[in-house]
Amino acid sequence: MSVFDKIRSAREYVVFYVGLALLAGISLFWSIFALPMNTILPTKWRKLTGRWVISMGFRRYLRALSVMGACHFDISALDALNDESPMVIAPNHPSLLDAVMILSRMPRLACIMKAELVDNPFFGAGARLACYIRNDALRHMLHLAVEELRGGSHLLLFPEGTRSHPLPIGAIRGSIALIAKQAHVPIQTILITADSPFLGKGWPFFRKPAMPIHYRIEIGRRFDPPTDVRRTMAELETYFQAALASNPLPPTAAADES
Repeated sequence: MSVFDKIRSAREYVVFYVGLALLAGISLFWSIFALPMNTILPTKWRKLTGRWVISMGFRRYLRALSVMGACHFDISALDALNDESPMVIAPNHPSLLDAVMILSRMPRLACIMKAELVDNPFFGAGARLACYIRNDALRHMLHLAVEELRGGSHLLLFPEGTRSHPLPIGAIRGSIALIAKQAHVPIQTILITADSPFLGKGWPFFRKPAMPIHYRIEIGRRFDPPTDVRRTMAELETYFQAALASNPLPPTAAADES
């Protein structure tokens, strides 16, 4: 390895760990303020404040990653959805950064989150302030999701329920079609692609990727409000398979740390 390569590698390690520390610091800083606001503000203002701050905070975080040269983000296509009527936003899920990217451009989003994230000391207070929905009680989760859509919000729900495995798309769960059917709203697919499997399924959290990573988000097909849950699940999976086949993500096992 040449001196230049060693310097570049050392710089990437610094950028990588600064990026992780920045996300943790932003989240912890906001949690300090979000915690008391959870008890002071009425529900309406909790939602508006919590979702707006998360969106703006994530937007600035992604900007910082771009300035540091860690990532390039081509995700502005999401802006076209902000003024649309309520719908379920349904992306494929190749990376832990997917929700960060989408929330950074869509401040009206309600979000279904893993219960352990809502309880997390870094993210929990902010997620509760934004009235994000826990996924640990199915019936209650479905009820709250439908109420958010009927109340005018968009709903972010990853159709696979977890990060994509196997690539490019895993099995689609029935909750997305059931929620859209009960709320009588369309399902808007989102296509996320990248040139690295960083933070995908099986990627160790502290493993540095080669940089910069290029992310792109495109608006996919919009499905009409479902009438048949099973048929919609099958149609979604078929669509994602075909749409992502032309730009597949590299498998984790084939990616080497620089």
